[in-house]
This record gives sequence, structure tokens and C-alpha cells, in this order.
Amino acid sequence: MNHTEANQSGHFLQFSCPERSVSTAVYVLLYVCAAAVVLLTVCGNLLIIISVCHFKQLHTPTNMLILSLAVSDFLVGLFVMPTALIWMIESCWMFNRIICICYIITTYLLTGTSIHNVALIAADRYFALSNPFLYARAVSVSTMCFVVLCDWCVLFSYNLVLHIVNRNFKSAVMCPGDFIALDEVWSLVDLLVIFVFPCSVIIILYVLVFVIVKKHATAIRELNVHPSIQTPQNDIPVKSERKAAKVLGIVVAVFLACLFPYFIYSLLGKAIEIEEESFQKVLILVYLNSTINPVIYALFYPWFRRCVRLTLTLQIFNTDSALMSVL
Repeated sequence: MNHTEANQSGHFLQFSCPERSVSTAVYVLLYVCAAAVVLLTVCGNLLIIISVCHFKQLHTPTNMLILSLAVSDFLVGLFVMPTALIWMIESCWMFNRIICICYIITTYLLTGTSIHNVALIAADRYFALSNPFLYARAVSVSTMCFVVLCDWCVLFSYNLVLHIVNRNFKSAVMCPGDFIALDEVWSLVDLLVIFVFPCSVIIILYVLVFVIVKKHATAIRELNVHPSIQTPQNDIPVKSERKAAKVLGIVVAVFLACLFPYFIYSLLGKAIEIEEESFQKVLILVYLNSTINPVIYALFYPWFRRCVRLTLTLQIFNTDSALMSVL
């Protein structure tokens, strides 16, 4: 398949996609699987967005972070994954320069936003468990919404400056594998800002979270051994916070597992030659994290399953449905 594009000097650049080496049946199956993954990603995250936005009982600071993560995952499924999967199946870049620019900017923004959202979730869980009384007084839904909005705005501005400074918008190269052209200084800055710093925060805070969880578990065992000791009144909220920390810890672990191969590639890509096919695989793994998150919520959050049932049965359109109990 040939693709032709005019560059800035008026000359035309022609790119040829290799002939398919697989049968038509396998080719169709690949597209069906790709469509299923995209549909699962979009619909799963849309259900999370609807649930958190609609039901008043879910309007909590932590859920605002889950909502932000779901929005970024939803946008990945809607705008990034279809293009990336077509690129992988066809083994070449089939789109024009404008779509390439949009793809790169969107990928950088949503990947960075997802990482920072997970870092904020880790900070939120640590604060809630380490000082629950101060957390209840200091952190509100409106405060968390402001923090999330600032995070999106700062990362959008950062990515815009990143590509303008590196003059990526003036490039005539068609394929994303060659399109990302950051110099060594900006590559290091981007690695630190988007990966090293937030991932360090995530790992450190979740180690501290699980230390706190272990202390709480030990305290509960001691209460069971000595039933004469009265259980503190805040024991039930603490148990709830521990459960939330464990579930979100699974989300964080899966997230890091999907993300590490891509950033290892980013570190080694310039030192050793890595085939474009390998790059595509690690990139798709990053995107698949957006598909996995709703599955984790469905497995571990009963409230999410109840919200899905109410949404799919159209009960959310009933009067006062927003006030229904889902917890």
C-alpha cells in the first residue's frame, strides 16, 4: 500500500507498506480483536466515568482521582489505540503528518497524565492512612478536582513546549517511530518528569502504605487476642481505607508492569538498535493498561458492579437515581 505526502518544500514523499505476510482470515481476525480491545477500553472506562459522575455517594476525593484516570484511559481508547493498532497490524504508518502530530501529542499527554494520576492516588492513600483525621478536614472533593485540573493543565503545557522546542511540528517524517525527535537534554528531562519522579513517588509511598496496613493488621490481631480491649470507633473507616489501598495497590502494580518495558526501551533505544516491531509491542502494552483498569475495578469493587448494573438497565434515568446507595 503506497502513501504520498507533500513536504514543506513542495516535494512529495512516498512511503510503501510491505505486502501482508498473513492470510486474509488472520488479517480479519487481527482487526476484530483490535476492535474488541478498543470497544472494551472505551466502554469500560465510560462506565467508570458515568458511575462516579452520576452517583452522589461516589463523590469522594479518591474517586475524583479514579475519575481522572478513567478519563485519560477513555481518551487513550478513543483516540490513540485505534491508530496504534492499525499501525501495528499494517506494519507501517498509513496516516498523514497532521494525524501523526495529533497522535504524538495525545500519546505524550495521556501517558504523562496517567502516570501523574497514579502518583496522586498513591499520595492520597498514604495521606488518608497515615493521618485520617487531618485528611478528612483538609481534603475535599472540590480541592481534589482543583488538583486534578492543575495536573492536566501543567502536563498539557509541558508537552506543548516539549515538542515546540524540539521543532517536532516542522518534521516531515511520517512514522511515529522516527517522528519523536528529542535531543539528549530534553530526553533526560522528559524521562525525569514523566517517569522517574512520579514512579519513585508511587513506589516509595506504596511501600509506606503497606507498612501502615501491616501495622493496622497487627493491631487488629491483638484486639482479637485481647477482646477486653475496646475497639476504637474509627476501626471501620480504617478497614475501608486499607481495602481501598490494597485494590489501588493492584492498579498501581499492573500500571508499573505495563509501563516499565516502554521506558526501558526509551533508555536503551539510542544505545542499541531495536526493531520498530519491538517498539510497537511495548507501546501497545502501555495502552493495554487502559483496558485492564476497568477489569480490576469490576473484579474488586462491588460498587462498580452495582453501578454497571444500574447503568445498563437504564435505572440511572429514574428520578433521584443519583441518590441511590451503591456502596
